[in-house]
Amino acid sequence: MPGVTAIPALDLSHHLSLEARQRRPNAMKMLWRLTKRKPNMISLGTGDPHYSLYPIKAVHYEVASTAEDVEDPVSAWREASSSSSSSAPTQWFSSSRDEPTSIPLKTAMAYSAGAGLPEAQRAVTSLTQHYHSPPGDHVCTLTLGNMDGVTKLFRLLGSPGDHFLADEFSFNALTNAPLSHGISWVPVKIDKGGLVPEELERIMEEWEESVHGKRPHVLYTVPSGQNPTGCTLSVERRKRIYELCHRYDIMIIEDDPYYSLQYADEELSEDSRHLLMPSFLSMDVDGRVLRVDSFSKIMMPGMRLGWITSSQFFHEHLVTLNDSSTQHPHAFGQIFVTEMLSSSGWQLEGFDKWTRSLRREYQRRRDIFLEHFEKEVASTGYASAERPQAGMFVWIKVHIRQHPRYRCDVRDTLKSPMRSNVPELMDELFEQCLDAGLVVMPGSIFVAPASESTLKLVERGVPIQDRVNFLRTTFAGEEALMQPALVILGQVLKEFFQK
Repeated sequence: MPGVTAIPALDLSHHLSLEARQRRPNAMKMLWRLTKRKPNMISLGTGDPHYSLYPIKAVHYEVASTAEDVEDPVSAWREASSSSSSSAPTQWFSSSRDEPTSIPLKTAMAYSAGAGLPEAQRAVTSLTQHYHSPPGDHVCTLTLGNMDGVTKLFRLLGSPGDHFLADEFSFNALTNAPLSHGISWVPVKIDKGGLVPEELERIMEEWEESVHGKRPHVLYTVPSGQNPTGCTLSVERRKRIYELCHRYDIMIIEDDPYYSLQYADEELSEDSRHLLMPSFLSMDVDGRVLRVDSFSKIMMPGMRLGWITSSQFFHEHLVTLNDSSTQHPHAFGQIFVTEMLSSSGWQLEGFDKWTRSLRREYQRRRDIFLEHFEKEVASTGYASAERPQAGMFVWIKVHIRQHPRYRCDVRDTLKSPMRSNVPELMDELFEQCLDAGLVVMPGSIFVAPASESTLKLVERGVPIQDRVNFLRTTFAGEEALMQPALVILGQVLKEFFQK
């Protein structure tokens, strides 16, 4: 990549948090790994119940078929499952306690190490290699979904007094997570194309440690179908952001649960890799990307299984953290993923076929949602929306300046600077939506909180509190309710703008 030279075994240990540096390995887990030195070792040292006392002998999974004769597995699964006269084309795979399978139940249900079961690790590694082909010594660590993975990375990299960079509108639960650890956010402006590289560069160039505190060394971002705005970074922006992070020695937490839900007018290839944007991980020549993936959006949210791909160095620290906190992920999810990607399940080809089919289904829903939106909401002249290129959210801009009670000369005190009344008006709109029986997410709850010391630096131009005139909506829910919901929204907007 232009401007970046591969650096073998780049030392990034200075990015570790004080907590990570002080954390001691779990001594019993360290010894447990030694018990795998050779097969058939006799153990008197562990607290594992014997597998014959597990009240379970087998797990059977019936899943949608991705066989060659099933052209569109998602549609076939949905249509047949909703019909009482037919059944969906299915595949079976299982894990047994006593019969040989990809991952024996007696092994999966026992205690293991923080990285996850080796068989499950290999399964998600095969996915990572297939879609990203990361350079260098990248290793996968299993997690309990994206939230678990990202928050552990916050703990791994952040110490009290640190500053992390993030999209100015971000998922609230995650931006809340590191605040109690003394970590502050530095919001970076985004537009319809995602994080603006020039803003990232400006912040880093103008940063003065004597004024703002310790220089930011971590960027948290959602590059595809960003939550809440639905925006997706272009290839050019991804390359530019990586170059800037290389220049300023910034670690990248690439949280990408919507990676497989990237949309295009036509899928010209049977191989998804030719359609999907290259990830930061695929560009990572020096080990500064920690990528977080999840099965929540492409399988089931309650599955709570995901994985982090990082350099070997950070993998080892993640395992140490897991061994002294959540420990290994749950066995049922690991069994499912391992068997699904094995020769008795979907394999990589079937997984790719499923995600391609899922992508087409969500794209269809997106287009239907936007058709109803144009008719019921945009036609009022009071709101508009961009067409998301990935994910499951539509970020609706309310044309709040048209409101008859809009003001831009509000003062909280005699000495405070003037501001607009956008937050108050949007609160009113949210309440009116609820009163009308409609739930939408107000843009204000997604504002990444900036510390007092960095407000002047990050808020050049219009402050973010004057730009919260957005509503997050989704097309991932019940399809039949899309039009009724947007009819309500259109009616509420008409009434709201008349008051």
